[in-house]
Amino acid sequence: MKALNILSVLCVVLAAAATVWLWQGAHATAEERGATMNHNQPNTEQALFAGGCFWCMEKPFEQLAGVLSVESGYAGGTTVNPTYENYVGGGHIEVVRIVFDSTVVSYDKLLEVYWHQVNPTDSGGQFVDRGHTYTTAIFTYNQQQRALAEASKKLMGASGIFKKPIVTPILDAPIFYRAEEYHQDYYKKNPIRYNYYRSRSGRDDFLEATDRKSTRPELQSHLNLVC
Repeated sequence: MKALNILSVLCVVLAAAATVWLWQGAHATAEERGATMNHNQPNTEQALFAGGCFWCMEKPFEQLAGVLSVESGYAGGTTVNPTYENYVGGGHIEVVRIVFDSTVVSYDKLLEVYWHQVNPTDSGGQFVDRGHTYTTAIFTYNQQQRALAEASKKLMGASGIFKKPIVTPILDAPIFYRAEEYHQDYYKKNPIRYNYYRSRSGRDDFLEATDRKSTRPELQSHLNLVC
């Protein structure tokens, strides 16, 4: 009888432990959910960029050979585990985290693509999207990334492309919180809504009016010197 009681207690304990484990898995933080994605592969690095609406920032990087993943998310605020409903109040901005194979695509190439997606002179948002949450930023994970980012920013500022000074800050990378699944690859999942939004956002109009192709050889040359 005593053995049966002990067995019953053990069953209850194991069931409780299993319940806790399943609950923790279901309620993992956004950071934890994305922590292991492709990060343990050889030669992988991360890049973190803010360029306004994260829907518009995924596709340009996903098209690059050597990019392993691009995730939309939130960063830079003061609250933990922000959601789409409360990230603004926590001071976060919309970002994309890029995991890439550095033997295939370089960080300076990612910088080149980044500058060609944004208006770096706008301190109040990006295009139709206004407010701090849509501002630009380059977040760096090490000194080499910072040096490359600073060099590319300086060159873009001296290019004569923009009539106003570049205000995009270069900051140490904060914790990245992955956005909800419905935001990931939004341009693929909801192409009609995405194209409607983008065509009216003013982003493409600005990018087409701002010819930056002439800076590419000089940018690449300068970045190679920094490397």
